[in-house]
Amino acid sequence: MDRAAPIRSGPRSFLRRLTDGDQIAHFITLIFAASILLITTMLVYQLWTGSTDARHKFGWHFFFTTTWDPVAGDFGALPFIYGTLVTSALALLIAVPLGLGAAIFLAELAPRSISDALAFLIDLLAAVPSVIYGLLGIFIVVPMMRLYIAPFLKATLGFLPLFQGPCYGVGMLTAGIVLAVMVVPFIVSVSREVLLSVPADQREAAMGLGATRWEATWKVVVPFARTGIFGSVFLALARALGETMAVTMVIGNDPKIAASLFAPGYSIAAVIANEFSEATGNLYVHSLVELGLVLFLLTFILNGVARLLIVATEQKGMSQA
Repeated sequence: MDRAAPIRSGPRSFLRRLTDGDQIAHFITLIFAASILLITTMLVYQLWTGSTDARHKFGWHFFFTTTWDPVAGDFGALPFIYGTLVTSALALLIAVPLGLGAAIFLAELAPRSISDALAFLIDLLAAVPSVIYGLLGIFIVVPMMRLYIAPFLKATLGFLPLFQGPCYGVGMLTAGIVLAVMVVPFIVSVSREVLLSVPADQREAAMGLGATRWEATWKVVVPFARTGIFGSVFLALARALGETMAVTMVIGNDPKIAASLFAPGYSIAAVIANEFSEATGNLYVHSLVELGLVLFLLTFILNGVARLLIVATEQKGMSQA
């Protein structure tokens, strides 16, 4: 019996593998992977050191204080955290059903030619600059909110604090609607690709057992693809949390907390974009940088929770299999 040749080691073997390109490719890709961690670490370090004065003066109260007074040097992040979370939640509340329904239609029910054509248009919508959505929000959504949407909501749901008070057109609900229009293409595009990747055997097995096309889609295909659908939703959430220009143009830019969705608000990204170039004094600048740190941590926590939900969903699906 022939014995396998022993694996050679030493300088000559290393040089041979280096010449073949394995070690070079390994080293280069390792540098690329490590650069991601390095960039993230540098980003956190810069935000941390750039907010030293604000952290030392306000401490944890910065997260729970509602006052934002550059003249008096008193800063609190709560109105901006509130505005960011409310507008992002409103965007998802509107965009998820719309985007998921459109993705199911394009992937499962529409003819392939129509599906491909509409998918191309949806990808184009995802590439539209946010300032364009802001302009559309000013000229279309704001007048509609003031003249039609707000009066209708007051007449039907006016007993709720969410739909009370004056409506000027700009406000958190308007910003949520504009954000929903912006993030819908992400949900539709990713969810459609995930649904199309579901094996055809799953559909055929369900229909072979007597299920209709819709029953096979809703009870088999969508549960099979739910992990990817969750991923599309949280991709949209990440876009909504960090959006700046479109939100700045329609949210009203008022650092106050109000129960009504018609009231103006402020987001973290918007206040940084509006005030950073005009900030005077270290405390003012460091407070804005700390808001950037808050936005980073908020995004990190929400994406971590999203990852945990996806893992829990996968484990639940495996246990039921």
